Amino acid sequence: MKPEKLNNPMRKIKIDKVVVNICVGSSGERLERAAKILEQLTGMKPSYRKAKRTIKDFGIRKGERIAVVATLRGEKARSFLEKAFEAVKKKIKASSFDEYGNFAFGIKEHIEIPETKYDPNLGIVGMDVCVSLSRPGYRVMRRKIARSRIPLRHRVSKQEAIEFVEKEFGVTVVGK
Repeated sequence: MKPEKLNNPMRKIKIDKVVVNICVGSSGERLERAAKILEQLTGMKPSYRKAKRTIKDFGIRKGERIAVVATLRGEKARSFLEKAFEAVKKKIKASSFDEYGNFAFGIKEHIEIPETKYDPNLGIVGMDVCVSLSRPGYRVMRRKIARSRIPLRHRVSKQEAIEFVEKEFGVTVVGK
């Protein structure tokens, strides 16, 4: 990359959002416990997600609440992400990254996250962490008035996302 492009503030990559998802597959007490755990971890009130279709084998009905989600932005997203990387021992597979600079990983047990204590009343749940990276100017693609396309050269590539995560968080990407 040319040196003048490295100093351009519009080329700087940032964390757009971090979405934390806990799916328990059924409504009721298990879902409420998962919501309490997610609220403790993120400090935000979680949103409930409903099933899209009925699956008789799993006992899921269409429209039934089966998951809780919290979206983090800004400093909350960064601090949660640092803790989440500690839970996976700062290792992520290269296949977790997509072509547009987004990546996701799973945490098998929420008690692996540092500063989290086990509560026998709540139990143990796993979760998915999805991270979206962007550059300044992405709002042009999402705004309501005068919406416009973002050129491919301005989008975050897979390689740039891997370099960003390695440099900012000290994470090892396995299987490049």
